[in-house]
Amino acid sequence: MWQRPDRVVRALGLERGDVVAEVGAGPGYFTARLARAVGPSGRVYALDPEPRALDVLRRRLDGVGNVTPVLNRDDDPMLPARSCDVVVIVNVYHHFDDGPDFLRRVARCLKRGGRLVNVDWDKRETPKGPPLEHRVSREAFLHVARRAGLELRDEHHFLPYQYFLVLRATAGARRTR
Repeated sequence: MWQRPDRVVRALGLERGDVVAEVGAGPGYFTARLARAVGPSGRVYALDPEPRALDVLRRRLDGVGNVTPVLNRDDDPMLPARSCDVVVIVNVYHHFDDGPDFLRRVARCLKRGGRLVNVDWDKRETPKGPPLEHRVSREAFLHVARRAGLELRDEHHFLPYQYFLVLRATAGARRTR
């Protein structure tokens, strides 16, 4: 499978008891895997702006007790400050009009030492994925992330059509929270 979801989740390095926010969770492609990775003592907040997608997610996860679906819009506040160990964004960054503001709001949700992970489409023609004009290049994303007070800490290269970036808040950004 070209998306390699189990490998993506393993690469996140989640631990039992972690709190994860999945931004743009949709109907839950990654959600159940994240929930298993953090175990019953952990929590996954599955954020999405589409009520119908969250309805599908709820049905798919019937009986999974450590997932909280959250209806979240661009102008809504994110989760409480310093509430998450990891925030995961997969293939949705291009939907946000103000990238730096969005990333600053997301970064405020991170606990000290927390990580923001962005997996998104390479800005090149690929057999899968959206049209090029809807893609944000790795370099453009990192430029915006730096403006938002985030720095690249790690990168994985096992996905054939996407980049996988792990970021943390810079020391200066942590002081301003």
